[in-house]
Amino acid sequence: MIKESINFKEAGKFEETRFEKIHNVIFDSSQEASILVAQEIANIIQRKEELNEPCVLGLATGSSPVKVYEELVRLHKEEGLSFANVVTFNLDEYYPMDKNNIQSYWYFMHEHLFNHVDILPQNVNIPDGNISSEDLQQYCIDYEMKIKAYGGLDFQLLGIGRTGHIGFNEPGSHVNSATRSITLDHLTRQDAASSFLGIDNVPRKAITMGIGTVKNAKRVVLLGWGISKAEIIKKTIEGEISSRVPATYLQQHNNTTFVLDTEASSELTRVKTPWLVKSVIWTEELKLKAVAWLSELTKKPFLKLTDKDYNDNGMSSLLTEEGTAYDLNIKMFNKMQQTITGWPGGKPNADDTYRPERATPERKRIIIFSPHPDDDVISMGGTFDRLVEQGHDVHIAYQTSGNIAVSNEEALKFAEISKALNKNSEESENIINFLKNKKANDIDSLEVRRLKGLIRRSESVAATRYLGVPDSNVNFLDLPFYETGTVKKNNLGEADIQIMCDIIERIKPHQIYAAGDLADPHGTHKVCLDSLFEALKRLKHKSFMDDCWVWLYRGAWHEWESYQIEMAVPMSPDQVLKKRHAIFYHQSQKDGVMFQGDDSREFWVRVEDRNRLTAEKYHALGLADYSAIEAFKRYFF
Repeated sequence: MIKESINFKEAGKFEETRFEKIHNVIFDSSQEASILVAQEIANIIQRKEELNEPCVLGLATGSSPVKVYEELVRLHKEEGLSFANVVTFNLDEYYPMDKNNIQSYWYFMHEHLFNHVDILPQNVNIPDGNISSEDLQQYCIDYEMKIKAYGGLDFQLLGIGRTGHIGFNEPGSHVNSATRSITLDHLTRQDAASSFLGIDNVPRKAITMGIGTVKNAKRVVLLGWGISKAEIIKKTIEGEISSRVPATYLQQHNNTTFVLDTEASSELTRVKTPWLVKSVIWTEELKLKAVAWLSELTKKPFLKLTDKDYNDNGMSSLLTEEGTAYDLNIKMFNKMQQTITGWPGGKPNADDTYRPERATPERKRIIIFSPHPDDDVISMGGTFDRLVEQGHDVHIAYQTSGNIAVSNEEALKFAEISKALNKNSEESENIINFLKNKKANDIDSLEVRRLKGLIRRSESVAATRYLGVPDSNVNFLDLPFYETGTVKKNNLGEADIQIMCDIIERIKPHQIYAAGDLADPHGTHKVCLDSLFEALKRLKHKSFMDDCWVWLYRGAWHEWESYQIEMAVPMSPDQVLKKRHAIFYHQSQKDGVMFQGDDSREFWVRVEDRNRLTAEKYHALGLADYSAIEAFKRYFF
């Protein structure tokens, strides 16, 4: 029933690089990795059951372990995995926090795991966020002693915060710390802000197991998903042990594995610059990556790199293969040069041999998929404008309503206007009463959600009209997975995929643009991208799909690395201004947007900075000097 667990090897002997100090395994997807982690946990549970002993698990919350818990629930329901002998201790809880609050970790654990398996309620241990301040210290001591009474943790599951915290052991935590109360770092609170609908609602304190408690576990597995975790993963695995990055203490644990997806591992030396670690096969993609890296390291444009630059930085094997720096530099310069185009839909009557897009058909049918009702103009507003101006048949498909990102204050304003215009509007009156009496944990009523969705729709149509798209080409898909009324969304379902298939089949596009940005703070982009990938898989046999190219853009959070970019669309200062104005039509997302992430700048500011920096990177590599560039990577299906 259960597959073999993730292999552990002795620290320092598990790979071919001197840089890494913690065993880690990299997977193509967090889904695949989560299944294997769940299977390892199941193995431990079954071994302990055979010995007639309790299995003591340390469990984590947050988005990282959700798929692990889903697989454990599946194993219980479909393959008979019993939790009757399992005792659990959760890492942490906000303080103060009522257990019935939907943001509590008690609520999280029961929703994702405990309500769906046969664990005994008395065997579930989660820090009590309601304990009085007078009793808190003794409560923490008792929690620690209860873990020790069971002989410690057989397995500890961890995530990692961007401060390097494990549990809520923030920077400054001592290596021997035990269960205690702690003040949360500002960055930790920022990361939680989306779940609490604003940082002001995030508790400032928490109860957490200590570093010492975690290190005493017999087995530790840490999950790391996504590009936003890449930098802290590198510091933890390759850096020196420091209280400034508490997760580095795991370097001292002799049975720890970090389980990573490709994006979370992207800053590791053996991933980012593998030629510094071992002999490599120099693919064309790796050559461009290496030369771009060398150019940035030496602060020299491609055409000024010398043989000495290559030899001094561990790239002599590349020169041996390519001949001279002169030849290699020109080859890589041309590769980057050929990504630049002012014709994202293809240039009519032009030789397209070295262009990113085909010249024919001259007038293409195009779908721009936008996860939220503003990602289209935020992420590719300049390209959007070019496609319309150059005569293509551009269709916009807003995948979700975006209703949760509209503040209650904004919705109340519109409801009161509606009431003033229509004095007998019962719906407006209901909305006003609901919003004025809404409590922190209340989920928006269907009427409120509908109003918030209409606000986003009206803003979207205003922006697309400004860019010259007819209303008939604007599609609101309202994918069902999103419509929960809370930050937590449902899993991708058959209905979502069918809606995506239907619009692609109806329009029969020559180009599809979609958000390849998986680092947005609440996961909607990833589900929307997965819905597209699944639709493409189902439709790929259709004849019209033979002539369909898919281009991925990134959102307000991250940009493609220069070596990843396959189409770079430059923007003039006038186009930058036009893009800004298109973003401004999304008024509900200005001036205090609800899901800001860790960047306090407004979306239009951060995206202008990002587009400018992309242009500056191209110029630093020795290419033309543009005001701004939007970047795309092609997806092959």
